[in-house]
Amino acid sequence: MAQELHRIYCTLNNAEAMKRQFTTALILIAAFALTAVADAATLTLNTALLRVRENSPRLRQAQETLHAAEARTAGSRSGWYPHLSAVADYSYRDPISEFNGMKFMPANSYNARVGAEMTLLDFGRTAKGVAIARSGEKAAGLSLTLTERDLAYTAIQVFHTMLFLREAVLVQEKEIAALEKNLEYTRSRYREGVATRFDLLSTEVRLASAVTKKTNLESELQNQSIALGRLCDLPENEPIELEGAFRAVERGGQESSIVASALEKRLELKLAGEHERSATKRAELAERAGLPIITGNLSWGTSNGFLPDLEEMRPNTAAGVRMELPLFTGFKTRSEKREALAMQRAAGAEKLNTDQQVRQEVRQSLNSLKASSQNIATTTLQVEQAELAAEHARTRYRNGLATALDLLDTEASLAAAELSNLEARYAFVMNTYALKRAAGEPLEPIQQPDQQTP
Repeated sequence: MAQELHRIYCTLNNAEAMKRQFTTALILIAAFALTAVADAATLTLNTALLRVRENSPRLRQAQETLHAAEARTAGSRSGWYPHLSAVADYSYRDPISEFNGMKFMPANSYNARVGAEMTLLDFGRTAKGVAIARSGEKAAGLSLTLTERDLAYTAIQVFHTMLFLREAVLVQEKEIAALEKNLEYTRSRYREGVATRFDLLSTEVRLASAVTKKTNLESELQNQSIALGRLCDLPENEPIELEGAFRAVERGGQESSIVASALEKRLELKLAGEHERSATKRAELAERAGLPIITGNLSWGTSNGFLPDLEEMRPNTAAGVRMELPLFTGFKTRSEKREALAMQRAAGAEKLNTDQQVRQEVRQSLNSLKASSQNIATTTLQVEQAELAAEHARTRYRNGLATALDLLDTEASLAAAELSNLEARYAFVMNTYALKRAAGEPLEPIQQPDQQTP
């Protein structure tokens, strides 16, 4: 009897210990889950855009290109300043000039001097070079702003694609829950002999198809999360939590006014115009290639070779003016003129093409925005109709007035309608941003009228 009581006591103690271990494990799992959630990077659209501007390597590349252009502009002004240099040299001559044993130059010559040389007249070559460098600097600045805009647009696309996929996964989960419920009901009817094996298999196939679609959506969501993490320079494998929703308002304005605004604000047009001005300056510089260059020089130093003592180092000063006129450069001047004129024509064609492209993008964005707005209204009605049809189908199926296929079709139609409405809202938001981009407006987060900051 005592042994039996001892065995029961040990069993109870073991059960209590297992209970405590199980409770501890649950607490650890919950703590780990909370830590994982806390470690996830929470991003709003504002913070995502800010991180892209601060951390993008592509943006840093454009910034360094601008710094290089600024340095090039500073270097192009060197022709307006004197060039100072220090020279020291030694030379040995044999034979040397002499008469009746009298030497007129030393065999060993030493020379050390400081000199300055400056362009006095180059017929505007330096000025044209500075103008070309300034144009390149402006183009680099425009390219930097253009890169920032393109990165912001890419981040906006990825951010809203993730929002869309997140909502799409929820729609699929809703469909899967409905199909699982239908499957359980169909199994009970199958066991009762009311439903057929075909009804059961059809429901299982629909459920498997919905699960596969959800898996594909989750995979694409993960891919977009990786892309957003790279844009925002987040650590690899760090989970991302988004805060936001589809927000857009109908944009007013006539097509002509939006096109006029785009032609005034689009960075691509400004960049093409800068390329055209730079090509014009290059053509003008090429026209001056055959003109003379007049330079002046002045130097002071010490050297030997002066009578009566050829070996004595004596200070001396030298000054002069030189004119250089190119007579034949191996057809280089003519080739430079042809190149400059061709670049000028190419820049004009680039500007015309950019103008046409801007007009096209504005018109296409307006048409797409109008279509997506109409699609939202249409798909909203489709969702209402599909919800009502699904509710009726469930009731009829429970009462034996509809087949399993009828019920599955209505559930699939409801999920398709909800996804279509989600796609329409996603397209409307992206078309709104596309129109802002086409019109040359800043790509800031779109706010609802009641959420705008005063």
